[in-house]
Amino acid sequence: MLKRTPFYDMHTALSAKMVEFAGFEMPVQYSSIIEEHLTVRRSVGIFDVTHMGEFYVRGKGALAFLQKVTINDVARLKPGRVQYSAMCYEDGGIIDDLLIYRMENQYMLVVNASNLQKDFAWLQSQKFGNVELENVSDATVLLAVQGPKSLATLQKLTKEDLSKIDYYAFTHGILAGVSMIISRTGYTGELGFELYFNTDIETAKNIWIAIFEAGKEFDIQPVGLGARDTLRLEMGFCLYGNDIDKTTNPLEAGLGWITKLSKKEFNGRNSMLKAREEGLKRQLVGFTLPDRTLARHGYEIIYNGNIVGQVTSGTFSPSLKKGIGMGYVATELANAGNIVSVRVRGKEIPATIVVMPFLQNH
Repeated sequence: MLKRTPFYDMHTALSAKMVEFAGFEMPVQYSSIIEEHLTVRRSVGIFDVTHMGEFYVRGKGALAFLQKVTINDVARLKPGRVQYSAMCYEDGGIIDDLLIYRMENQYMLVVNASNLQKDFAWLQSQKFGNVELENVSDATVLLAVQGPKSLATLQKLTKEDLSKIDYYAFTHGILAGVSMIISRTGYTGELGFELYFNTDIETAKNIWIAIFEAGKEFDIQPVGLGARDTLRLEMGFCLYGNDIDKTTNPLEAGLGWITKLSKKEFNGRNSMLKAREEGLKRQLVGFTLPDRTLARHGYEIIYNGNIVGQVTSGTFSPSLKKGIGMGYVATELANAGNIVSVRVRGKEIPATIVVMPFLQNH
């Protein structure tokens, strides 16, 4: 049986196309992916992302434990702040990328829906010292309100001054009459907030309705997984299972900025140090294609007649009005401006390697 979020009835009433995703019935689109995408870029959209996983980490040993199992420096995280990080195996392969929330007496980890069970089992297997892990995914509702008008929309529903919440920070507050975590985070590159709360289904529906009513003057629209993917790809954000997985290490995936090799010890550190010393053999790059050409996951990347990599993500960019994609290529080809080709339906289409994000004004 597939799981359903509290908003399932809202999605079907809005004629959403529902698909199976990570064990849930989720909306992939309502009107059209392009229309929903542009709504978020220009105004405000609301996403149901309740399928994501949330774990609490508590105990005197919580910091030492998280330092060992994640690649960023958790010691630098102050209460009320959020950190982007990843967990790796000893060989440097990525288990998952995640967010770490630093609360007063505990941490909250937010993990990808498709990795939820795997992640929690792995964390339990790594436990040492005085650490308590709790999986609260099934009890946690999560909405993302994203776009230039997201602050103006949500400010109507809370006494908290949302303009004072910095990027990658959060507060506990009352919004639409419900106590929740209000987080200045998102997966779109736009101004936006993520709302975590625990309520019954009817109260959750009322929050959805209240947000819609508050955003009515901005023509707020529901947004599905399809536009979530095109929005994140325009920003060059990695998607687990496509751009990163257990066969990739953070350095070649362009995640060196969150990989704190100066930390004394964490899972995968020695493998990453070795990879850096030997020189990376491949790197994740962004590329653009002419017109509406689409490069799909798994397509071959060609240079001088040789296969030099493969596409990990690709789409038509509604903002740029052309094809964009990401993929791994040999390091010597990874410089911006280099021309490679992508094999699309038997034809080699020229692709220009570019600096990410694709939207440079974000």
